[in-house]
Amino acid sequence: MLLYIMRHGETDWNRQGRLQGQTDIPLNENGIRLARITGESLRTVPFDLAITSPLKRARQTAELALGGRDIPILEDGRVAEIRFGAWEGLGCRTYNFEIPSEHFDDFYNDPFHFQNGEDGESIADLCARTRDFWEELIRKPEYQEKTILISSHGCACRAILHNVYQDPEDFWHGKVPPNCAVNVVEVRDGRAVLKEEDAVYYDPKEIVDFRSGKST
Repeated sequence: MLLYIMRHGETDWNRQGRLQGQTDIPLNENGIRLARITGESLRTVPFDLAITSPLKRARQTAELALGGRDIPILEDGRVAEIRFGAWEGLGCRTYNFEIPSEHFDDFYNDPFHFQNGEDGESIADLCARTRDFWEELIRKPEYQEKTILISSHGCACRAILHNVYQDPEDFWHGKVPPNCAVNVVEVRDGRAVLKEEDAVYYDPKEIVDFRSGKST
């Protein structure tokens, strides 16, 4: 089994530095462009199917990345983004910070102790539902020789990859994955190996740091 685990393209709320969570924001024009560029770079990958979060930005990214190929696309709510609850839509960067918490930086610096907004999920909650997805996926006999695109979200991608990383205490692996970043994982006999991490196929100068909103 070969898995291409991809974060969605840019949205207006990404650009504005607002927490999206499970608010259903579509891709903006730049996000569409990035997904198309990524799809062009993946055009020779023989995908057998795609699994996507049901949120528009992830579904659109999967469709664009597949480039119109006649490949089944399945939706699975277990790979949707972490739910921020009452904080969704609030500014989360230094210049527009609106979150009513003095400890929001725990989301990046101490994620397993992060306290979310009302009706929000913890990182442990997210890891539990993505682990349920992962265990089911890698055990399906009909998927063992398949190449699968998984279209998800920044935090949810890291939670999926938490089942692959050798250092489980390091949730973020240095950063929130950039828009349209692709992680390639090979699974054989239940053992997962990370083959490529956070690959981007557009100009790296366009990568936007999630926390600052600045290009890297």
